[in-house]
Formats: sequence, C-alpha cells, structure tokens
Amino acid sequence: MLARLSQVASLLKLRIGVAIAASALAGMAAANGPAPSGAQVLAFALAVLGGAGAAGAFNHYYERDLDVRMKRTHQRPFASGTLDGSRWWLASFAVLLAASLALAAASGGLVAALYVFLGAFTYGVVYTVWLKRRTVWNIVVGGLAGSFAVLAGAAVVDPAPQVVPALLAVVLFLWTPPHFWSLAAARRDDYAAAAVPMLPVTAPERTWTLAILLHTAALVALSLVPLGFGLGLIYGVAAAVGGGYFLWRTWLLYRAPSRGTAMASFAASLIQLLLLVFGVVADAFIG
Repeated sequence: MLARLSQVASLLKLRIGVAIAASALAGMAAANGPAPSGAQVLAFALAVLGGAGAAGAFNHYYERDLDVRMKRTHQRPFASGTLDGSRWWLASFAVLLAASLALAAASGGLVAALYVFLGAFTYGVVYTVWLKRRTVWNIVVGGLAGSFAVLAGAAVVDPAPQVVPALLAVVLFLWTPPHFWSLAAARRDDYAAAAVPMLPVTAPERTWTLAILLHTAALVALSLVPLGFGLGLIYGVAAAVGGGYFLWRTWLLYRAPSRGTAMASFAASLIQLLLLVFGVVADAFIG
C-alpha cells in the first residue's frame, strides 16, 4: 500500500504540486476582497494540485526517454518500466486535468480556472514539449507555471488584476530559474548525459553562477515591494530572512561553484519560497 502511494506521489510530482498549490493560497491571501469560505479554499487547492499533478504526470510520460539516462530520474515510474508507455495514460491525465479545471471553475470561477489551465499548459506543453530539449531559456519561460498559480488564487477572491498578487507572480517567475539552475548545477552530469540544455551545462561557470546570483537579487528586491502596498511586518520579516538567506547562498555559489554549494543554494530557494508563502498567509490572517 505504501509503495503504491509512493508511486502515485512520484507520478503526479506531488512535491511540486504542493508548492504550486501553496503559491495559489498565497495569491488568495494577498488579494483584496471578500474572503472565500474554508470549503472554497480547500476545493480550489485540490483543483490546483490536480492540475499540477496532471501536468507532472504528462512530464513523466513524455520525458521517459530522458529520465532513463539520468541517475536522479531513472527510477521514475515510466522510465523504470513500472508503468508501461500506453497512450491510455494520456487519456487518464486529460481526465484528471478536466476534472481539476471543473473543480477550479466551481470553487473559484472561470478566470481562476483559466489560470490553472495556463499553469498546467505552460509546464506540460510549453516547457516539457516545446522548450526543454531545445533552448537554454526552457526553465525561464517554464517559470510562468508558478506565476499562474498565484494569479489563480488571487482570482478566486477577485478576478480583476491586483498589484500585490501581480508582484508575487513576478517574484515566482524570477524564483524558478535560480531554483532549478542550482539543482541542474548539482546534477550537471545528469543533464549533460541527457543532452538537456540547462544553463549550467551550456555556459561557463562564471556565466551561470552570475545568472543565478542576479536572478536571486532581483527576486529578493522585488519581494520587498509589496510592503509598500499593504503587506505588513510578518511578511516583511519572512521575505527578508528567506530572501537574505537565499541571496547569501547564491553568493557563496558564485564565489566557489561546487556540487555542495549548488545543493545548498537549491535548498535555500525552497526555504525562501516557504517563508514567502508563510509570510503572505500569516500576514493576511493577523491583518
């Protein structure tokens, strides 16, 4: 039973899905308007998780030929042969996505559901199919998937655009490249073996470490801007602590690139995102 649950979690990339759903909740908390009910919040979070899971499962299916060449991914369900490559799987992923979009529309409205779709489409098609194997810009554009989650959450409260959720969406867009480039740097041999053109594979050390540092500096600076638009002290402390730690780790990576400093930068990016989401939600509750 536990093995089966672990397989499902792996197939749907639930760790990424939880981060996407948390980003949607942050967008919801950051928006001005009538607070949705607890049932709405739960249903919409489940819808976002389902949409992200459908996109993640499609990513596993489509990239099974790449995954089998990488130590980090060769045990994934399709790459390992635990699941066959039948096209019926594509139909099941489409059903999961359709059900998730229907739940998103019912609990959050059509605009919110559209953002959920755009997030899944960006990750599943734009990033996975169109860009990942072709260009170093793959994960830069792919970062829009997280941004759409923030906008989806905000649209549950009010479908009209708002400043703070839009700023947070841009922060998520800037966050994704240094987060993923740090992982790609630590797993450089994997990506090189699979011929995936991630920046740490294609560029000199000084170039990709500087790109990570500059992206991080920009997102940390931008993450403090919502303080001027109504977010309070709790958010400010969380953004400053998480952002400062991430920036310090990327500085160390820039100064001394290695697998260890790259993994430390990757871990710091997760801590920064966690604190950012916590800061937004806690600030909304206390406010």
